[in-house]
Amino acid sequence: MQTKLITSESVAEGHPDKIADRISDAVLDAVLAQDPGGRVACEVFVTQSLIIVGGEITTEAEVDPDEIARQVLKKIGYTDPSYGISYESCTVMNLLRRQSPDIAQAVLSSWEVKHGSRDPKDQLGAGDQGIMFGYATTQTPEYMPLPITLAHKLAKRLAEVRKDGTLPYLRPDGKTQVTLEYENGKPIRVHTVLLAAQHDPEVELEDLVEDIKKYVVEPVLDGWLDESTEVFVNTSGRFVIGGPVGDTGMTGRKIIVDTYGGYGSHGGGAFSGKDPTKVDRSGSYMARYVAKNVVAAGLAKECEVQIAYAIGRAKPLAVNVDSFGTGVVSDETLRELVLSLFDFRPAAIIERLELRQPIYEPFSCYGHFGRIELDPTWERTDMVEPLRRALAQRTGKVV
Repeated sequence: MQTKLITSESVAEGHPDKIADRISDAVLDAVLAQDPGGRVACEVFVTQSLIIVGGEITTEAEVDPDEIARQVLKKIGYTDPSYGISYESCTVMNLLRRQSPDIAQAVLSSWEVKHGSRDPKDQLGAGDQGIMFGYATTQTPEYMPLPITLAHKLAKRLAEVRKDGTLPYLRPDGKTQVTLEYENGKPIRVHTVLLAAQHDPEVELEDLVEDIKKYVVEPVLDGWLDESTEVFVNTSGRFVIGGPVGDTGMTGRKIIVDTYGGYGSHGGGAFSGKDPTKVDRSGSYMARYVAKNVVAAGLAKECEVQIAYAIGRAKPLAVNVDSFGTGVVSDETLRELVLSLFDFRPAAIIERLELRQPIYEPFSCYGHFGRIELDPTWERTDMVEPLRRALAQRTGKVV
């Protein structure tokens, strides 16, 4: 019997890094709502009561980063100056500029087009070099690893009990962390839970710990807790000073929280604030879409898809599939099936997944994957039957 501990964390929507991610994606959505072809690379820095919005945007849309940032703060719950930052009194600096013409010419006229291709799907070159990963597993109905799924649910629950008045003394910042114990690759119990919840100054730590266990931990982790599970709440003691006044925040610093937690691989590129010509985002969404369909089709119990791109080239440099020994056929056969059914060129990805829409702000917190309640195109399993048919035709296997 093999025993293993796997840990994943999530952060609350009021965490400084998540404020930055959300503003970045809100700016992107504002552009795409008016100009679906707009190109955006928006980064945000938050500290104290200052928000700096910077990066490159090329669009005919008219957007107001100042108002966008303030509305994001308001929706999160930064409405009281005593929190250190308030949507009404903060300072917003707009340092956005147009995209570099060197990058634009590589993206809008790919290497393939410059060498004679007339295929419309070759028109768009990758917006950058890099490697992207997508992952799926049968551990949960969402085909996501269980540790990150539970960590996100705890973080969402923190926001719910704060906003619905169950625990009105909570403030927007916070973190969650869950360690799962596995036996022979299957999760059997929650080993450890760690939560940090920002709160008003008059709250006693003992009362907060009791409330968090009763209203957050137990409802979310029901069935996974046992008498040996350790639950830690605000282990540093007081957590009154939080959000941007307690720590700086920047777009793209929670990339593992955004993806698969302690499972899977990551190429290092962030998602938020980037339009879909940036393959950090669209390539990762496509890799997840493919991996999820492979697992949902029963071709593997676990699947990771890796894609590599060069800036300005439409066709990926490499596509790999790893089933970690759980596939019904070899990984090379899975790769051949995937390549026969999926087009990994950026223009094809954008078209298939309908990515030129203002849909991104809701994914800036609680993860970009497994969010089936939002029905993103990259979470759909519409390629299950084509994959099964292709498998049967190629190998004679039926799943």
